[in-house]
Amino acid sequence: MSEKKKATTPRPRRRGLRLAIIGSALAVTALALSPLSPISPVNDADAASTAAAPNFEVPFPCGQSWSGQTRTNHSPQNAVDFNRTNDEGDTVAASAAGTVSVVKDKGNTSYGKYVVINHSGGYQTLYAHLSKWSVSVGQSVSLGQTIGYVGNTGGSTGAHLHYEQRSGGSAQKVRFDGGQAYYWGTKTYKSSNKCSGSGNPYTATQVCGSGYKVIDSAALKSGGKTYGTVYLAYNSSNKYNCVVTLKATSLGSKTAVKAYLEPKGKSRSTDSGSYTYYAGPIKKSAPSCVKWGGTAGPASYNSPSEHCG
Repeated sequence: MSEKKKATTPRPRRRGLRLAIIGSALAVTALALSPLSPISPVNDADAASTAAAPNFEVPFPCGQSWSGQTRTNHSPQNAVDFNRTNDEGDTVAASAAGTVSVVKDKGNTSYGKYVVINHSGGYQTLYAHLSKWSVSVGQSVSLGQTIGYVGNTGGSTGAHLHYEQRSGGSAQKVRFDGGQAYYWGTKTYKSSNKCSGSGNPYTATQVCGSGYKVIDSAALKSGGKTYGTVYLAYNSSNKYNCVVTLKATSLGSKTAVKAYLEPKGKSRSTDSGSYTYYAGPIKKSAPSCVKWGGTAGPASYNSPSEHCG
């Protein structure tokens, strides 16, 4: 399609134009989505009787701002495309609590890597063009839980999140915090997803996995402010230790975090980078003493050799 042409109604097998204005930068992405069969709801009776829709949130971590675009030639028309500068690999969060019903890769066409979550009242949300997912079919997810990461898979020529809210198998006009998204055009949305409550949405045992129990921890403080906590966990069945550093500030934004673990007589393993919620897990066989620690922002902790045998 020429950029000068603009459709007013959706047509099958057409190529759309995606404009996203972020700050003063103008990004143009051609998006080719082939028509897709409707995704079946949990069951048709539930969809027909429609209980109230969940209070859907913007599908990104708390406090993040994203450019969301709607257009009449989108496929489906009511979907929203989200993007921001350098967004490839950014966290995608569940818009509401539910159960994962689809985790699929359509290759270089259509949605590419995508996830579908079933919610109450027969509603569903769909998250497409992911670089990878972090959930599985049948898994229960909570509001704000990471379900995947922004990518450029399928019929896409630029990293972004293609997002839908469905009822009865059909895409509906998207709503966030009880209000309808902007149609037709581009609007900046600031996420309030998982902003209620306190603290990091993850726990050390959740990150380390089944069988691990926290045996020690150290707060990461500097200038009277707590930037996070580093945890040491142990799995008694396989005699492995696990270290995780959980952030307490700038949650949902990429900031410097580190975790490390050094069993006696073995080399140190470190996970260090700019992460949204935590660094780690670092898992190593540790039948004897260990050194462990981490950093978050300007604060750090380095243990002596301890927890010996």
